[in-house]
Amino acid sequence: MLYWPECAAYTQERPLTETDPAGLARRQGCPNASHTRRSDPSLNLAENPADLARRIVDLLADRQAEEIVLLDLRGVASFADYFVIATAQNPRQMRALVETTAKELRAEGVQPEQQEGTMDSGWVLMDYGDVIVHLFSPEQRAFYALEELWRQAKPVVLIQ
Repeated sequence: MLYWPECAAYTQERPLTETDPAGLARRQGCPNASHTRRSDPSLNLAENPADLARRIVDLLADRQAEEIVLLDLRGVASFADYFVIATAQNPRQMRALVETTAKELRAEGVQPEQQEGTMDSGWVLMDYGDVIVHLFSPEQRAFYALEELWRQAKPVVLIQ
């Protein structure tokens, strides 16, 4: 079931309730392009951002990613609920992290909406809607300092 709580037509028709999963924003399909789509959290991993974010953290840790951070952006940003930030020591490890994450999640029915960057650039972004994964080289991670930029977000997981 899809619904757009921000849409005035929706809220007049069906008021928001405690069961409305405020943390499941999706950037697709609202009749009003400035609004976000929300979906029922009971559907599957693809529709439960907290579980998806934790699964991504597990996949990255299994592949020896370093300095893994899971940031809870709910209440801070409207475009995503979670950032997963991790470091790969070289392009080969970056490729392994990207390919393994994509392959494992695809097998669980989760497709990235978009992927940006290349392994050689030092930054790959994998957009899973409510969960955005940032994989950095050590140099790019220090340069962009996303944890500092998003310091208002609550750290949920920190793996050194």
